[in-house]
Amino acid sequence: MRQLADIPHPEAKITLFSWNGKYLIKLEKGQLEQTYKVSELDVTSDEDVRELLDSEFLQAAVARFTQMRTDLQAAFDRHGL
Repeated sequence: MRQLADIPHPEAKITLFSWNGKYLIKLEKGQLEQTYKVSELDVTSDEDVRELLDSEFLQAAVARFTQMRTDLQAAFDRHGL
């Protein structure tokens, strides 16, 4: 796996990788992580992948982190952990 870029964002760490014919977009916030895979056949370059990271996509991803945290906490609560 080859790291192509760290993409600055105030609410999440975003890293772009190239691996096995795919671009991987990895978003991290605290202990949570989201990874999106984009086939190299679907875009012409990593610049196209960066274009996907528009404000609408990133707002949804950050909101998803909140839901992920809520889901994990609910599982802990259900099991008394």
